[in-house]
Amino acid sequence: MASQPDSNKNVQSGATLWHGRFAQAPAQELVAFTQSLSFDQQLWSFDIIGSLAHVHMLGVAGVLSSAEVAIISEALNTTRSEFESDKFVFLDTDEDIHTAIERRVTQLCGDVGGKLHTARSRNDQVVTALRLWCKHNVALLAQRTLGLVDTLVLRAQQSGWGQDGIYLPGYTHLQKAQPVLLAHHLGAHAWSLLRDVERLQQTLDRLDVSPLGAGALAGSSLPIDPAVSAEKMGFGKVFANSMDAVSDRDFVAEILFDIALLGTHLSRIGEEWVLWTTEEFGFAHLDDGFATGSSMLPQKKNADIAELARGKTGRLIGNLTAVLVVLKGLPLAYNRDLQEDKEPLFDSVNQVSLALSALTGMIASATFHPDAMAQAADMEALAATDLAEWLVRQGTPFRQAHAIIGELVRLTHETGSSLKSAVVAHPSLGPEAAKLVGVGVGVQQRTSPGASGPMSGASQQQLLNIEIDRLRKLSK
Repeated sequence: MASQPDSNKNVQSGATLWHGRFAQAPAQELVAFTQSLSFDQQLWSFDIIGSLAHVHMLGVAGVLSSAEVAIISEALNTTRSEFESDKFVFLDTDEDIHTAIERRVTQLCGDVGGKLHTARSRNDQVVTALRLWCKHNVALLAQRTLGLVDTLVLRAQQSGWGQDGIYLPGYTHLQKAQPVLLAHHLGAHAWSLLRDVERLQQTLDRLDVSPLGAGALAGSSLPIDPAVSAEKMGFGKVFANSMDAVSDRDFVAEILFDIALLGTHLSRIGEEWVLWTTEEFGFAHLDDGFATGSSMLPQKKNADIAELARGKTGRLIGNLTAVLVVLKGLPLAYNRDLQEDKEPLFDSVNQVSLALSALTGMIASATFHPDAMAQAADMEALAATDLAEWLVRQGTPFRQAHAIIGELVRLTHETGSSLKSAVVAHPSLGPEAAKLVGVGVGVQQRTSPGASGPMSGASQQQLLNIEIDRLRKLSK
C-alpha cells in the first residue's frame, strides 16, 4: 500500500480491541499465528458497508445522536476513499481488516469513533462482511458459468442441430458406442452447468440473512433493531437466533460444495478436450492463444487450460473438505477455528472463476474437425444397436436380437469381413436392414424425445434456451 500522512499513525496505534483485559502486549508469536489481515483484506468494502448500516441503525434506535452518526459515517466514507485510491496504510498492530478500519475511523473522528462498535462484536461483524462478500461473488460466479453455457450453446448452434449437423462418436467406458450430434454432446455439458447455476442461486437465497445485531453470541441489552441494518445492507432476511447467527457457516460449506461440483463438471470438459485435441482423436484444434508449447519438444501444442481445469478440481474438493472438518467439532457459539473459513472460500472462488474464463475462451476459439469426427463415428460396428432395434421392430425379442447382432460383430472382427455384407447375407436381416450401416446413417436414427438425433434437435435447442432464460432472469 502507498504511504499515508503521519496523522494516520498515531491514535491507538498499539492497542487491540481487547487490550483492556490484559496487563501486557500480545506476544509476537501469538500475533503471527492468529492474524488474518494477510487474506481478509479483500473484505474491506463489505466491512464498511456493514459498519455504515450499523451506525445508521444505532442512530435510528437513538443509541447515537444524528451528529455522531454523521461524524462516524463521514470517517467510514473517507476510509473507503483511501482504500479505493490505494492510500490506506495498515499498521503492524492491525489484527484483521475489521480492526484496521475501526482504528482508522477512530483516528479520523476521535473519541466518537469508539462508538462505532457499540452493540456489535467482531463475531457478528465478521460474518456479516463475509455474507456480503459471498452475495456479491457468488452472483458473479453464476454469471460466469452462464457465460460458458452461452459459448457451448453457440458452438452447438454453429455445428448444427439438424440433418446436416456435425456428428461424432458418443462414448461409454471410453469405447465408441453410437454416433451423436456434436450439438447434443455440447448441450449435455451445458445442462450440467445450468444445474450448477441453479445451485449457486439457491445458495444465494439461503445465505441472504443478516447476522448483524447478534453480538458475540447473545445479542445486546441496548435497544437495537437488526432489521434496520439488514434492510440498509440489502439482506432479504434477519437472523432468528443470535447463537446460530454467529456460528453458522453452512453457507460457506454450500458454496464450496457448489464450486467443487462445478469444478468436477469443468474437469470432465477438460478431460474431453485433452483427448479431442490429440493426434489420436483429432476432433479439435486449439487456437494458439489458448494453448502452450514445450520447453524441449518444438512440435508440441498442449491443452494446458483443459489439463489445469481437470487438475485444480482436486484443490476445490480439498477446500470443501477442509471447511467441513473445521466445522464438525465446534460447540456453540463462536470459535476462532471459524477464521479458517475464508482462505479455502476465497481460493475456490478465485480458481473456479479463472477456470471458467479460460475454458470459455478456449472453447470459443477452437476449431472442430468434422471429417475426423465423422470418420470415427461411421465405423460399421456403431450400427449394432440400430440393427438390433430393426429386429425388434420385426417382432424379435430384444435379448435375441442383441445376441444375433453381437455374434455378427464378433464374426466380422475375427474374419476382418464387412458388417454390412454380413447383414445382407443373414437370413433374419438382409438388404433392408443393411441400409442402417453406412456413412452418416446412424446419427439420423435417434428419434426418441431428448435423444441425440436431428429429429429432437429443435426441441433440445428450445429447452436449453428456455432454461437459460429462466436462470438468467432469476439472477437479476
